[in-house]
Amino acid sequence: MRSRVWGGTAAVVLGGLLAAGCGGGEKDTADESAGKAVSGDYPVSATDCMGARTTFSSAPKRIVTSNASSLELLLRLGAGDEVIGTGFPPGKGTLPDDLDAQAQKVKVLSDTVIPKEKLLGSGADLYIDTFANMNMGGGMGDAPTEEEFKAAGIRHIYLKSTACAATSKSAVTDLSAVEADITTLGAVTGTSAKAKELVAGMKEKTDAVQQAVGGTAQSARPTYFFFDYDAGTKQPTVVCNRQVANAVITLAGARNVFADCDGDYKQVGWEDVIAKNPDWIQLGVRNRGSEAANDKAFDEAEKWLKSNAATKGLKAVKEGHFLRIGSEQTTIAGVENAHTVETIAKTLHPGKVG
Repeated sequence: MRSRVWGGTAAVVLGGLLAAGCGGGEKDTADESAGKAVSGDYPVSATDCMGARTTFSSAPKRIVTSNASSLELLLRLGAGDEVIGTGFPPGKGTLPDDLDAQAQKVKVLSDTVIPKEKLLGSGADLYIDTFANMNMGGGMGDAPTEEEFKAAGIRHIYLKSTACAATSKSAVTDLSAVEADITTLGAVTGTSAKAKELVAGMKEKTDAVQQAVGGTAQSARPTYFFFDYDAGTKQPTVVCNRQVANAVITLAGARNVFADCDGDYKQVGWEDVIAKNPDWIQLGVRNRGSEAANDKAFDEAEKWLKSNAATKGLKAVKEGHFLRIGSEQTTIAGVENAHTVETIAKTLHPGKVG
């Protein structure tokens, strides 16, 4: 599994929530539009999927992130100096230049899931989790219990937009959950002004796309297949309607061919993809750290589709309807989701999106 990405079987175990809590005099951390989350405005709360609340009376000073997605969000918010460690670290060159140098200075606690004892002994006062509790295997032991987190003095919160995707009760068709995550992280870390700026920038892009193509009838929307090349080609792993990629595709004026799948990810057979016969295929390769390496990976993914007996007859393959857009900015919650919406829309609806 490459850094910054959890895919395939790992994606199935996601399940948690970083969301706003309110009442009892605490601030509503997700109410960005009301402007209630002001830098340094405490107490604020975050609740998990079951409604359990974690309250902050001040900004955390020693943060550990489960992987590069939450690390990137903290760096964008300007809270990177408080991060003392991460799991699933970003590969060198996989983040924008202004963030890459900062990310490479963060201590790597594990190249994959952080072992239980190392996490509990890290000295963290906050752990931001993108994963559900799971048996970590490989001799690393089980994930810490909430009681163990408490005993170690570590508050434990989740990213809503990814961690609860599999158990969401309805399809994800917009980026409001991603925006709520950014807003909440801003409130928790005392960087709400920057969070508001990031969310506003995302909304500006997606609103412009919606104005141009949002009214397109379903029947007129091109069908779209996200080809997760790095998840394996023997049996494709597809994004379903609870995954953030479904929102990205929908906002861009397309139809996810596996939007009828309830959940975040699912393994299907190539016969299922053939039956969908998509109009467009995104070559979703993971960031290799350089433009040359990424181009090589895109070339490999395209060549595979063109040469494989099961896929070379697909409409999109025969017409060369490929989009070279990385996996992370499509399937992992972040600021780049909005840019991906814009990029897809410009390709699928030329002349409509500026």
